[in-house]
Amino acid sequence: MPERVHERGPEQGEGVEPGHERNGLLRAFGLAEVYNPSMVPTLQPGDQLVVQYGAAVRPGDVVVLRHPFRQDLLIVKRAVQRRDGGWWVRGDNPFVENDSREFGVVPDELVIARAWMRVRPPRGIQRSVTGVLSWAVSAVRPVRAERSLSRRLRAR
Repeated sequence: MPERVHERGPEQGEGVEPGHERNGLLRAFGLAEVYNPSMVPTLQPGDQLVVQYGAAVRPGDVVVLRHPFRQDLLIVKRAVQRRDGGWWVRGDNPFVENDSREFGVVPDELVIARAWMRVRPPRGIQRSVTGVLSWAVSAVRPVRAERSLSRRLRAR
């Protein structure tokens, strides 16, 4: 099953592409929800991503892109390397190959946003102040290459 992301923002359903101008203002940030396990352990299904549209991408960044073969499908991958014609992207989960190993280099115009922060929804009902604080500390994390667990795992 291919990775997919549900994008949420003020223009959804209004026929405006992410990052395009609306009323003279550039819509810079939005939310995307992760549905599939291709970015485990960095991202889990159900995680929300705060993304910036049109942001410069560097190797190691987590990005939202249109699938090269199904451009109506948004996916989340790690930008690994800049190559002729675009980006080589990979998922952090070594058991899921729905990435550049399958579809090759992704053209720049299909990379629509860079992830800045992951927000993990609470699992179950938090009944104590300690439970809520524990969730809050672990739920909101920046998504950066140098802090990624998967990068440390690959370096071994």
